[in-house]
Amino acid sequence: MNQSKIDRINALARKSRAEGLTEEERKEQELLRKEYIANVRRNLRAQLDSIDVVNPDGTTENLGEKYGKKEAN
Repeated sequence: MNQSKIDRINALARKSRAEGLTEEERKEQELLRKEYIANVRRNLRAQLDSIDVVNPDGTTENLGEKYGKKEAN
């Protein structure tokens, strides 16, 4: 998600608190928020999948491989 979309989310939030949104703006805000949340989840999943754990016996296991790299919804 690029900075212009994040700025638009913030602008719509400010306008919503100040004066309210039109139905079209509410729909745009909802779509932008869903896109933002999906992006955050995708990034978090990628970070979690790349974690390596060192076991007490000295072996290393990748949590992404152990628990499967599931696609974010």
